[in-house]
Amino acid sequence: MSNLPDEAFRNTIGTIDEGGKRKFIFPKKPSGKFYDYRKIVSYVLLAILFINPFIKVNGNQFMMFNIIERRFNIFGFPFWPQDFYLFVISMLIGVVFILLFTVVFGRIFCGWICPQTIFLELVFRRIEYWIDGDRGAQTRLAKQEWNGEKIRKRLTKWTIFFLISFLIANIFLAYLVGSDALFLMIEQGPIAQASNFIALLIFTGVFYFVFVWFREQVCIIACPYGRLQGVLLDNKSINVAYDFVRGEKEEGRAKFKKNEDRALTGKGDCIDCLQCVHVCPMGIDIRNGTQLECTNCTACIDECDHIMESVGLPKGLIRYASEDEIAKKEPFKFTSRMKGYTAVLFILLSIFVGMLFLRTDVQAVVLRLPGQLFQHNGEKISNVYTYKIVNKTMKDYNDIHFELIDQKGEIKNVGKEHFKVAKEGISQGTLFIEIDEVLLESDKTKVKIGVYNGSQLLETTTTNFLGPRSFN
Repeated sequence: MSNLPDEAFRNTIGTIDEGGKRKFIFPKKPSGKFYDYRKIVSYVLLAILFINPFIKVNGNQFMMFNIIERRFNIFGFPFWPQDFYLFVISMLIGVVFILLFTVVFGRIFCGWICPQTIFLELVFRRIEYWIDGDRGAQTRLAKQEWNGEKIRKRLTKWTIFFLISFLIANIFLAYLVGSDALFLMIEQGPIAQASNFIALLIFTGVFYFVFVWFREQVCIIACPYGRLQGVLLDNKSINVAYDFVRGEKEEGRAKFKKNEDRALTGKGDCIDCLQCVHVCPMGIDIRNGTQLECTNCTACIDECDHIMESVGLPKGLIRYASEDEIAKKEPFKFTSRMKGYTAVLFILLSIFVGMLFLRTDVQAVVLRLPGQLFQHNGEKISNVYTYKIVNKTMKDYNDIHFELIDQKGEIKNVGKEHFKVAKEGISQGTLFIEIDEVLLESDKTKVKIGVYNGSQLLETTTTNFLGPRSFN
């Protein structure tokens, strides 16, 4: 008998019926060793997610992604538009890490770390079990007429879901506009902060729609990461997998009979109880092999281990394993593709760390004013420039001024010679550089300018100084 499953299941998905309509899944309440581990991991990650935007490091929000103002804070380090290359590299590092992790461990990120799965399975689904009951009770309630009991349970559940969605939307908004802006909206009210309040309502509606109706379809239809499985996974990737060699054997699956020696009958260890299917939050049959919908949540492992223990058969019929380990008994190997991703990750990390060390707290740009040539000012040659100073820190610089380095000359700022650049602020203006004509060695001289706060050198920048072609 063939151990390979029928491939017809790949033409359908568990959340859509034959007519193309939404089919709701009512999974059995999971329990077991892996589920307990997932709860610990999930609630730790939820605590981190909720606390992050309210932690300040040197006055900077610990994590912030303000796309509108193009300001990003990662682990307390502020990234300005001028640092966008660092942000891009950090995102590339994250993508390559997830790709490497997927090639090695499959879609474990989705089942254990993804916020969508954590909120759905460990928050909203658990509330649903508390109000509606386990799988059988939920199925009966869905088919039940709209009587008093169903209306009461639905209104209670939907109200709680809305409040949680509103809370998540507030946290999400704190990541986007900053926790200070969120507190300001709470203090001033929705009318004074209409734009942020409208955004809050939109986010609440989106989260409510996702967790009440769309649910696991996010992972199947909307999330691009799930689609990457087809190109990232191979026979050596570790996944939640069904041991079809042990489960099927010569005679295939068969119902359990008491006091039966399945080794003598040639029957597989799978007793076809369908508990792995009933507990799956994606509505799939893990025995069909690796599938797009599987998030590696391990609910089927816990359920199968419990059944195997109950009937006196060895655990591990469903477990973390590669296809080659199951079919060929080959141990895990770190393949060339995995080594390639690791090398790329190491290179990106090295570049990122190097650029972090080269990054300055103050960035200065001095450029010649377009269309302007040099001017004679007695024996001196004068050039006009525009400057822009970006203060990336959370402290004010009250005595900013310019000085020439390695070149005799004078810098005259239009306005005050010494000025202030506020924390996380930008200062722009115009300045003149004057150099004696006899000191110029060519018609274009590169000059180095120091940006000082009092006597402290904050930053250096270079620019070109133009002069006449002939000299005495």
